[in-house]
Amino acid sequence: MRALCQLMLSIVIACPAAASATEMPDCARPFTLALHDHGLLYSSQTGEGIDKDFADELIRRSGCKISVTLMPRARIWQLIESGALDFSLSGITNEARDRFAAFAWYFSNKYYLLVRKDAGVNKLAEFEGNSARRLGVIRSFRYSATANAFVDALDAQGRVSYATGLAPLYEVLLDNRVQAMIIEPFDYPTLQSAVIREQTQIVEFDDPPVPHGMIMSRKSLPQAQLQAWRHLVDGMRADGTVLRIFEKYFSTDLARAMTRF
Repeated sequence: MRALCQLMLSIVIACPAAASATEMPDCARPFTLALHDHGLLYSSQTGEGIDKDFADELIRRSGCKISVTLMPRARIWQLIESGALDFSLSGITNEARDRFAAFAWYFSNKYYLLVRKDAGVNKLAEFEGNSARRLGVIRSFRYSATANAFVDALDAQGRVSYATGLAPLYEVLLDNRVQAMIIEPFDYPTLQSAVIREQTQIVEFDDPPVPHGMIMSRKSLPQAQLQAWRHLVDGMRADGTVLRIFEKYFSTDLARAMTRF
């Protein structure tokens, strides 16, 4: 009887370890992960940002070899779809993307329209109704539902100018080549610039926050591994790691609002 009890106890103790092992990513091969240059998410000038910190922690926890590179966002989506890139970060989904990418959510945020004050616009309808007003966006970016509808309507009228990154958009906005651009909390530090603050105002889309997550290629990663990586990210959220990363860049209240959803 004692031997049987000891055997049962050893099984109970071993089971959690076995379950934990099956939930860990398989590091049998090296992986690739691409960052994109966008405000507080990642700055190529400083080599720092939320997504860089997140990637570092992902590598540490998984124990896998992950090669991290910098790419334009449009190129990232192309490579994720083809399976030539395993991961990227801070991505949002839609019907088309969901066919080739899976996601592990770790924050959410709202979008806003940054408008030149001299554009004479206080509402979205006023901007859309004035054919002389142009919008600047980053190529391949998508936003919240209302923001996407706004972009698509203007694009159909030939009133959208595309850029590869955030910095060029600010340049054309200040030069009055576009009269508005879409921003999110990661762009806030730039908005503190006196010249931008004096010339612009915010118009809200009034959409709920949009979940953002680690982008995983369905073509390069089997279903079981998608779940294993998602489990790892969930653990980073559960133990407060994601919140602590965001608190490095935002106030505690905003960091909590973005990471607790």
